[in-house]
Amino acid sequence: MKDCIVPDWPAPAHVHALVTTRAGGVSRGPYAAMNLALHVGDDAAAVAENRRRLRLRLPAEPRWLEQVHGKLAVDAASAQPGCRADASVAGAREVVCAVLTADCLPVLLCDEAGSAVAAAHAGWRGLAGGVVEAAVAAMRRPPENLLAWLGPAIGPQAFEVGDEVREAFLAGAPAAAAAFTPRAGGKWLADLYRLATLRLNALGVSRVFGGGFCTYREAERFYSFRREGRTGRMASLIWME
Repeated sequence: MKDCIVPDWPAPAHVHALVTTRAGGVSRGPYAAMNLALHVGDDAAAVAENRRRLRLRLPAEPRWLEQVHGKLAVDAASAQPGCRADASVAGAREVVCAVLTADCLPVLLCDEAGSAVAAAHAGWRGLAGGVVEAAVAAMRRPPENLLAWLGPAIGPQAFEVGDEVREAFLAGAPAAAAAFTPRAGGKWLADLYRLATLRLNALGVSRVFGGGFCTYREAERFYSFRREGRTGRMASLIWME
């Protein structure tokens, strides 16, 4: 499978993570080529083949979630297939936490001892609603012992939003104003990476890595729902050996 992203962060050696891109699969048309989502209209057989190829890189089948832009974090080891949640955590080896994205922000977490991992799907609604806080709490580790990595999301020069989005973040967190740049017509450019970092820092998670991608602008590499509408999804995955 080509062009996976391996996070560059100081995680323990037995903690593994990767993010898929558009490359390496068999899907066609707007889903070309490594779409891993079953809910976007792609051919189910193509998705199954893409997931089979991904599985070759993993110790077990990922615990796929039915993501709903909420804040529920579940135990990946006991979650039923298709569980409605937006984050999962694991404290056992060879349990693969996974989230699917195409502009929303994937947040991967581990503790410095490598005894717990988590993956969160943080679109603006989930991020404002507390999905990162829920994932950190579900890990049951001191936040100051955690490391976070921010995966591919829509970048701060492309994510235009209205007042309602800005107000959702500023409610109770005035520092979030620094993550919004005014645009004409009462719109704002929002920096999901900065917003997530502010929330992680507020929890006590000071070691935050990654960021710097833009799914909207990097069309050859990433799916983007805002750019294309009908499109595929990438997976961000984390597990312990």
